[in-house]
Amino acid sequence: MATIVEIAAGDPRFSTLVTAVTAAGLVETLSGAGPFTVFAPTNDAFAALPAGTVESLLADIPKLTAVLTYHVVAAKAPAAVVISAPSHKTVQGSAINVKVDGDKVMINDAQVIVADIDASNGVIHAIDKVLIPA
Repeated sequence: MATIVEIAAGDPRFSTLVTAVTAAGLVETLSGAGPFTVFAPTNDAFAALPAGTVESLLADIPKLTAVLTYHVVAAKAPAAVVISAPSHKTVQGSAINVKVDGDKVMINDAQVIVADIDASNGVIHAIDKVLIPA
């Protein structure tokens, strides 16, 4: 089974995320044993950010790293685990909030659009917005 990074790199929906993870030097970390849960913004999520945001993040590696690690929980949390708690602490240090509304699962203000993409070192949940830590 492939790692989180290998799965993301092989999925065209995550090419912007892979570019950002590579720029931040997080490929080796997210290819490691884990386990990790990654709330992975799609290319559309990055494209929806205000103009110039992606470029400014790519030019500010500490800020980029903080944003990216805010999408990672240091545990394997399939959907059933994610929705079992009102929040989860991220690798960045802050918590993300979970809200279930019918069949919608929200992570802060992002909706999970594909859940439980299994990887050898964790799980990926695709989300429709980029999470920005406070």
